[in-house]
Amino acid sequence: MASWIVSSGDSQNLPFVIVDKIAAQLYVYDANGTPRASTTVLLGLARGDHSVPGIGERRIADIRPAERTTPAGRFVGEPGKNIDSEDVIWIDYDAALSIHRVRAGPARERRLERLASPMPADKRISYGCVVVPVSFYEQVIAPTFARGKGIVYVLPETRSAEKVFSFVQRSPAQAGLQQPPTVRLSSDSFE
Repeated sequence: MASWIVSSGDSQNLPFVIVDKIAAQLYVYDANGTPRASTTVLLGLARGDHSVPGIGERRIADIRPAERTTPAGRFVGEPGKNIDSEDVIWIDYDAALSIHRVRAGPARERRLERLASPMPADKRISYGCVVVPVSFYEQVIAPTFARGKGIVYVLPETRSAEKVFSFVQRSPAQAGLQQPPTVRLSSDSFE
């Protein structure tokens, strides 16, 4: 995917992020396509590649579990603030979709434990946002978007990549994709 992004010029010389929903991983690249880092992420509870129309205008309490998807696609991400004045990277402001730091949340959701789990199935808990470890957000995400915009590619899980991204034509193995290093964080990093 990164090779296609760079060779097609699709990232418009901006840094970019690839979110692999199936593996529950996020990969960060600089504007030249050089891998910077990767991490595990929390994603929307429900499988699916579309946002429910008007979801960003609804109260959290009114969003049903089946509507808690992380939509696939190409998004122009940019720094901003959420309703609680926390720094986030907006993926789709109208859908209230962002990359943000993990929050403890309700105890029953065990977000910190899920983020630390090696199992991708354990990562499905958010309302659709892409949730990263606190230290990863501060050390990698925030600096990557410090100059403004970047491109966020969220890979599909129920549709083919070819249907979501017009420039995808061959597998990452065929393209010789180099993946960024996984950032290993201690358990105290999951604040």
